[in-house]
Amino acid sequence: MTFNPNRYQHMPYRRCGKSGILLPAISLGLWQNFGETDIQAVFRNTLITAFDRGITHFDLANNYGPPPGSAEENFGQILRTDFAGYRDELLISTKAGYTMWPGPYGDWGSRKYLMASLHQSLKRMSLDYVDIFYHHRPDPNTPLEETMAALRDIVHQGKACYVGLSNYPPDLAQKAAALLRAMGTPCLIHQPKYSMLVRTPEEGLLDVLQAEGIGAIAFSPLAQGLLTNKYLGGIPADSRASKEHFLKREMITAELMEKIDRLNNLAIQRGQTLAQMAIAWLLKDERVSSVLVGARNSEQLVDSLKALDWLDFTTDELTLIDTILKQN
Repeated sequence: MTFNPNRYQHMPYRRCGKSGILLPAISLGLWQNFGETDIQAVFRNTLITAFDRGITHFDLANNYGPPPGSAEENFGQILRTDFAGYRDELLISTKAGYTMWPGPYGDWGSRKYLMASLHQSLKRMSLDYVDIFYHHRPDPNTPLEETMAALRDIVHQGKACYVGLSNYPPDLAQKAAALLRAMGTPCLIHQPKYSMLVRTPEEGLLDVLQAEGIGAIAFSPLAQGLLTNKYLGGIPADSRASKEHFLKREMITAELMEKIDRLNNLAIQRGQTLAQMAIAWLLKDERVSSVLVGARNSEQLVDSLKALDWLDFTTDELTLIDTILKQN
């Protein structure tokens, strides 16, 4: 496989916290669309298009699919074929923290679970190591010290280059970062849910990450498709809301659609789609190292990458966005 020789010339790369790592401004998440139920030719082309456009970071987790594990298996197969010889140009991450197998050792944050899960992930992807291994969510019952010590040992054993956190609130993120730093394995990155509609990271988390020198990579930047024009005319038959899985019909209220419509009009004035503006809005903050997008196909990915064509916002635009989002 031969990739675009100019693939690094147009993608902006941003420092991940205070580390030596640079992340592409847009990274590709394999949460959905890369599983056993999806079409291999489609997601293979999406991965190839991503790397051709300078996306070096591919984000997975043990339970991505569906079914769980199948995204890693499919990704591993494509790594062995199309990406053979390019491993050192890629930044590959995976996670553990949600239910993966039955019984008391297949969930949460125990040392047993994290070690076993990463072993399985490496086997599925045919890798000796991942670049980033995340604890996917806090475990209220396992001592934080146990979870962080497992992350440290995973790095010391050479199974991951760096470790990260996901879905940790500010106080726990700060405690975890302090433990990891004391253990000689600084936390590289935190992955929070963050979008125009979900601004929880602004309530202390981003400040903690900046103070600790930890990068942030935002997931669900389009709020499950709400920050697109998809739902302005109703709920499409093939949409996430129609399947009532992660996005519920009752979430799509008249009040929300009024806000989305106003945001869409602003995006049009800026010469962007709403999705592109939503991604650009996240990247306006230098504390955000990268935005993690999903893509049903290569065309959708290319459309998301056009967000990079216009990242600047005027003060008036930012004020208008805040006004729209705060209206009752």
